Amino acid sequence: MSRKKKPLPIFENVTITDIAAEGKAIARINDIVVFVPFVVPGDVVDLQVKKKKHSYMEAEVIRYVEYSKKRVIPMCKHFGVCGGCKWQNLPYEEQLKAKQKQITDQLRRIGKVELPEIRPIMGSVKTTEYRNKLEFGCSNKRWLTKEEIADKETIAPREAIGFHITGAFDKILPIEKCHLMDDLHNRIRNEIFDYALKHNIDFYDLKEQNGLLRDIIIRNSNTGEWMVIVQFRFNNEDDRPKAMKLMEHVAKMFPEISALMYVDNQKCNDTIGDQEVVTFKGNDFIYETMEELKFKVGPKSFYQTNTEQAYHLYSVARDFAQLTGKELVYDLYTGTGTIANFVARKAKKVVGIEYVPEAIEDAKTNSQINGITNTQFYAGDMKDILSDDFINKLGRPDVIITDPPRAGMHADVVATILRAAPERIVYVSCNPATQARDLSALASNYQVTAVQPVDMFPHTPHVENVVLLERRK
Repeated sequence: MSRKKKPLPIFENVTITDIAAEGKAIARINDIVVFVPFVVPGDVVDLQVKKKKHSYMEAEVIRYVEYSKKRVIPMCKHFGVCGGCKWQNLPYEEQLKAKQKQITDQLRRIGKVELPEIRPIMGSVKTTEYRNKLEFGCSNKRWLTKEEIADKETIAPREAIGFHITGAFDKILPIEKCHLMDDLHNRIRNEIFDYALKHNIDFYDLKEQNGLLRDIIIRNSNTGEWMVIVQFRFNNEDDRPKAMKLMEHVAKMFPEISALMYVDNQKCNDTIGDQEVVTFKGNDFIYETMEELKFKVGPKSFYQTNTEQAYHLYSVARDFAQLTGKELVYDLYTGTGTIANFVARKAKKVVGIEYVPEAIEDAKTNSQINGITNTQFYAGDMKDILSDDFINKLGRPDVIITDPPRAGMHADVVATILRAAPERIVYVSCNPATQARDLSALASNYQVTAVQPVDMFPHTPHVENVVLLERRK
């Protein structure tokens, strides 16, 4: 006979004291840290503990006793359920303070390296409609609220287009209006939803792996162009005609779309890097501009999702590089070559390396479009491409700019950088924790001389950080 679990406690009149990682906030009960979502410092609340460990607890609010004076009204009706913008109830100035503190704490606690004074964070030019890309899942099992479940009546429709619910991979929260992108994207998504319901198009079942309408990717650019990619899963001979009629409807309703595409994805996941993307109408790309440069962005291209703030981020990286026109620069994790091409006119030569072959082809194209002739790009796994032989062949870099994914740099890459011994390393990171780890590994030969946080994602806990390392003499 199994032992009954002891019910988790409720604590009353608890004051929220600080901001924590991952968009949560902190309270302390009997010297134990409690992590609570969707609250701000100064809130006084009653808490229901959901998880209890030896050194911490996780809880959710069951009653607000007193609201904090710092609290603001969230702009989005989906706040509190959608996990995308967890800091909407926190004033933007307070968000920036929290991100500045996050950078400082993680570099000092994890990196344990000598730091200069960290520069004040650069706030985002826009705090709404700042994204140039959003992706929406489609499901035949939408997320139901507690009130809907308690109602016990038939809920219709059960289909949804929106965002995945954290901890419930097969459930989609239906999104009516998202404030992170120009409102046209809301009209496109909602029109697809209405059309699919009206014409009995099956929405995807993530557990059973069937259903026609699967995923929607929407991109726009600062040139006014729009790209829409609809993912289907063709299960029978009737599905393709249905899908093509939906595409025709979208093309007719939204002439603003200059690149309308679709994918027949038979895989278990929604990534399209290994899928054929078919152009239904218009081009298979859109253009972004930065300074006098033009960048071609395809359906598989990576481009920073906050266009205006990306310019400021890359400007910091270029300034930190201190280029005079005589330097050989290596741009690691170059993506579509945005940074490489952005700095090329101030360097002797730029060598870009990236894992995704399609991105490297885009990088080459972007050099050609802009008349840049002093770049070379290579595709492959970074730890395999960036070798001693590679450096001996192309030359020892004077400057390395690295912008790795959230996992940071592989230990072999760090070791190769140390042997290459560039004069300066400019480290751009979307994850200060792994950046701090890598700084520690580089500390034997390099000193951190400048740190500049840049906010790319208002209303979220995510932050970019640029660090300049200079070789010890």
